[in-house]
Amino acid sequence: MANHKSALKRNRQAAVRYARNTHIRSTMRTFVKQVRTAVTAGNLEDAKTALERAVPFIDKAATKGVIHKATASRKISRLVKLVNTLG
Repeated sequence: MANHKSALKRNRQAAVRYARNTHIRSTMRTFVKQVRTAVTAGNLEDAKTALERAVPFIDKAATKGVIHKATASRKISRLVKLVNTLG
């Protein structure tokens, strides 16, 4: 455990950031899973709706630094490509 005042503060900050990043990453994965589930079920309308919700959130995660911007772009590209296979 840290002993210096600044190190204690860093530990507190790291804990807050970790919790925030974990929440954002988990929510993003849930949105991606909803798109994939809708595509697997063959439901085009649900897939498009889920995609419209997932894309801004993936961009938001990249903006906040939770994931890299290239990773966000790749995820969005693959999801759009997957939804487009339905019709």
